[in-house]
Amino acid sequence: MKRKNSIARKKVKKKKLLFKDPKILNFYTKFKSIIYKNIKDKSFALAVSGGSDSLCLAYFTKVYASEFGNKIHVLIVDHNLREESYQEALKVKAMLGKRKILSKILSWKGKVPTSNIQKKARDIRYTMLSNYCLKNKVKYLITAHHGDDQIENFFIRLLRGSGLTGLSSMPVKAKYNNNLKIIRPFLSLEKKDLKYVTLNYFKTYIKDPTNYDEKFLRVRIRKYRKNMEKEGLDTRKIIKTVDNLVSANQALNFYKNKALHKHASFVSKNKCLINKKIFSDEAGEIVFKSFSDILSLVSGTYYPPRSKKVINLINRVKKSKFTKSTLGGCIVEEKDNFILISKELKIRKVSYQPQK
Repeated sequence: MKRKNSIARKKVKKKKLLFKDPKILNFYTKFKSIIYKNIKDKSFALAVSGGSDSLCLAYFTKVYASEFGNKIHVLIVDHNLREESYQEALKVKAMLGKRKILSKILSWKGKVPTSNIQKKARDIRYTMLSNYCLKNKVKYLITAHHGDDQIENFFIRLLRGSGLTGLSSMPVKAKYNNNLKIIRPFLSLEKKDLKYVTLNYFKTYIKDPTNYDEKFLRVRIRKYRKNMEKEGLDTRKIIKTVDNLVSANQALNFYKNKALHKHASFVSKNKCLINKKIFSDEAGEIVFKSFSDILSLVSGTYYPPRSKKVINLINRVKKSKFTKSTLGGCIVEEKDNFILISKELKIRKVSYQPQK
């Protein structure tokens, strides 16, 4: 009996020592509730860039794993975009190591992008991360996306003329592919909150020079946002708008899934047949979402093609003279009363070198 009471006292003491700062405890509690709801004690991976957001994520996941016994895979992606990128990755690894957080560096050995750099870097990052997770049987990837990212994404997609799916932006939980789910536990927090935690624990963080380069749309959006707030617009209220759009999008997804079950059939992993009756039986938005999903699934990419391109494709497909087209790594062609969507090219195998 005495031994049991002693163990209980040790557990209580451990919890009390987690955080001395009530502000950080509040942030961690929000993080913990989302991770526990979606992952519990299963293994997961996270990517750390060395910025304040990802370092906060590394810290909180360390604490969470100590509570629930999860095996965590802390990954540092070296995109090889700059000569000094590998040295920066080593610096991040050392920062984590000082806090007894073990990590691995994934170095990109393929072709380095010279145009549309941010998008292609993101594609490289997620491809390496998802392949690592597949190889190591990890089913969850946690990212450090936060409320400010949500607002920026809303403005970016608004400028690009995105529809409901694009404007509803990032959900807390998303399916990357059949083997991996993405969890975003920081969407209710602001960047300044994550920076507060990181400076408290790590005392420093690495500043990415591209975050200040106005040739990138996201950087310009941040500047526009500051100007709008000076004029009295509280852009944080956009989070409420995004939440409402997410609810509407979920409702549409319900009917989209019913339409796919009725009209679409996967011949194989990389081929899908769509009955042309979908155009007469379903609303335009359902048709659009169905084609977007199928293009993404067949090509094996997380993000579908831009909405305008998907809409243009649908309009071409509906014409009587349509025979064949390509979009988003897929071949789209007519087969009797069906539309066949198949993978255009085999995605090149990722080459990276995990380091201990």
